Amino acid sequence: MRHIAQREDIRDLILDGVDILLARFGFRKMTMEDLARQVGIGKGTIYLHFSTKEELTLAHIDRIAQRLLVRLEKIAQSQAPPGEKLREMLITRVLFRFDSVAHYSLSLNDLLSSIRKNLLARREVHFQNEARVLRKVLQDGIRQGLLRSRNATVAARVLIWSTNSLLPFNLAAAELGRRREIEHRIGQIADQLLQGLRPIERTPPERVHQASGIKCRNRGGK
Repeated sequence: MRHIAQREDIRDLILDGVDILLARFGFRKMTMEDLARQVGIGKGTIYLHFSTKEELTLAHIDRIAQRLLVRLEKIAQSQAPPGEKLREMLITRVLFRFDSVAHYSLSLNDLLSSIRKNLLARREVHFQNEARVLRKVLQDGIRQGLLRSRNATVAARVLIWSTNSLLPFNLAAAELGRRREIEHRIGQIADQLLQGLRPIERTPPERVHQASGIKCRNRGGK
C-alpha cells in the first residue's frame, strides 16, 4: 500500500477506482472503504486528496470533461478547414462522453441524482469551456471567409446546445443506441448545423447578365 500511496499518479488511480465502483455499485452504495480496497491504499490517503465522496465523484466527472477538452483543442489546432474541425469536434464531444460511461448501467443523471445540483453546475462550466474552443474555430473560419455568423459566441453555444441531446445524461449509453448509430446521428446533426454557417454562394454578376440575356432571347424567339 505504501508503494501505491507514494506514486505521483495516485490521484488518477483513485479516480480510476471511482469509475469502477460507480459502475459496480452506483454513487449511493459506493463507500470510501470500497474505494480504498479497490485502489489498494488506506482511507487516510484518499482523504489527503479528496474530502468527501461527492468531491471524488465530481472530480471524476471533471476529469472526463478535461480529457475531452484536450481532444477538442488538439482538433482546433489541426490544419483542417474550420468547417471540418467543427464537425469533428461536435462528433468527438458526443462519442468521447459516450465511451467514457458506456460501462454504466444507468444514465449519469440517475446515477448521480444525489448530487444533481452540483453536478449541473459543473456541467455548465464544462459546456462553457467547450464553447470557447468552438468559438475560436468559428472566428478563424469567419476571418477566412469560410464561415459566417454575426456572433461567434452565440453560434458556439448553439452548436453545444444542439448536440447535447445525444449526450449520455438523461439516458444510459445502452439506451442511446449503438456507437455507430450515435456517430451517424451526430454527423447528420453537425452537417445541418454547419450548413447554416457556410457563406451563401452568390452568382457572379457576369453569369447573372448572361442568364438574363438568354432569357430575353428565348422570349423573343417565341
